[in-house]
Amino acid sequence: MASWPDEFDVVILGGGAGAKLIWGAVGQRSVAVVEQSLVGGACPFVACVPSKAMLHTARVWQLGADPRQSALFTGRVPASEAYRLACERRDSIVHHRDDTINAEALAHTGAVLVRGHGQLIEPGVLDVDGRRLRYRDLVINTGSVPVRPDIPGLDSVPVWSSDDALSTTTLPGSMLIVGGGAVGCELAFLFATFGVAVILTQRAPRLLPAEEPRASADVEDALTQLGVAVRTATTVTSVAKRGDRAEAQLSTGGRVTVEQVVLAAGRIPRVEGLGLHHVGLDLVPGAVIPIDEQCRAVGAEDLWAIGDVTGKSAFTHTSHYQGRVVAANLRGHRVRADYASIPRAVYVEPTLAAAGHTIASARHAGIEPVTAGAEMGTAAVRSSIDGQPAGWITLLADPATQCLIGATGMGHNAEEWISVLSQAICAATPVAVLADVVHPFPSFGELLENPLWQLREALHAQLSTLSAARGSGFIQTAHPDEVSPHPEEARHDSR
Repeated sequence: MASWPDEFDVVILGGGAGAKLIWGAVGQRSVAVVEQSLVGGACPFVACVPSKAMLHTARVWQLGADPRQSALFTGRVPASEAYRLACERRDSIVHHRDDTINAEALAHTGAVLVRGHGQLIEPGVLDVDGRRLRYRDLVINTGSVPVRPDIPGLDSVPVWSSDDALSTTTLPGSMLIVGGGAVGCELAFLFATFGVAVILTQRAPRLLPAEEPRASADVEDALTQLGVAVRTATTVTSVAKRGDRAEAQLSTGGRVTVEQVVLAAGRIPRVEGLGLHHVGLDLVPGAVIPIDEQCRAVGAEDLWAIGDVTGKSAFTHTSHYQGRVVAANLRGHRVRADYASIPRAVYVEPTLAAAGHTIASARHAGIEPVTAGAEMGTAAVRSSIDGQPAGWITLLADPATQCLIGATGMGHNAEEWISVLSQAICAATPVAVLADVVHPFPSFGELLENPLWQLREALHAQLSTLSAARGSGFIQTAHPDEVSPHPEEARHDSR
């Protein structure tokens, strides 16, 4: 039995992504992290890191087929060999799923790692496989689990979760991916690049239905060009084993036979078996833990929650952000989380990145946005230099505040330049200020310059029209150059 104490100031139940932003950042308070699997969670071992490592290798290998680049290669290995090398590189990057480095980093901060399954037995007391831990504050960070659709016959056929697909070294000849969200699209792009015959089904009328329609269409086009058969407005109604393959019946009436079925139909919070009812949280399986702006669990004492269990923008970077918010509050500061500008990315080629509102969500919020856009190939010379001309950007501004409220774009390194726009949305920066930001030449960031100037002019013209119509100035509206870059209602409370 480990020789750790029984009482801690802070106990973190779950050692996933956000936990590392807490365990060494709460001053002199004693900390224990309870984890029954891998310290660091799914992201570094079976999700974000391995998927992006595989996607990078796939793109490098794919370059050899580009007639503009192929003369630079001494010869492309076959797809099966490229896939094997990609798996080797992936496993090396994730340390062969050995969490020793993370566990040592945790211990270096003075925190204690407690291996095992933790569950609440009463307020202030957590049971870890028979031993009781007492805490003053508890942070729930147990992540999520893949949704397993209720499809008749699913147990009789070879099935992978997305985690399995990113851990295996097997390259099937054909694959049916169920789910057209970010994970499903990335897996389809990855395996199709290595020559797998991929069929992707999506229940909704389009892929990535929460994003701009053009983004959905362009992602579908990128997948189709790789040979992926995209089936939107389609569900799998049943599957059956046919020899060593799986035959799937589709809601549209067709049937497909594949070597492997992959489930990418979403994830739900991991809240079962945690004993949350002992602290006043009676949640049905898969429900989110309700939290306030400080990430405190609503309806429970001394309880916090971060990551996928909160249902707030399910990205690793959101978990990191929430971890920082909780750590600051545990140190005695009053810090609130704001999710309005959390960036979103889908790592196909070209990459889709977005932050803030889409046109539809802005209208749903009662805002009729002013929009402007640009095409990558004509707005950023760097795209031609790097041989990456595909891409575009759409920017949204609120005419009432004169500030940027949303951005969606596709293009090379979009996950990098979206951060500039995310920051602008978070800070409620006036478009007039953003238009004066100069980007280095040549760079992909130049894509942002023309639409920002277009927005500036459109917003100014709209104000001028309103001013002329109202004459007497009964309703005062500021010139874009006169709007405060930090409207009071947009500030974080960091007292």
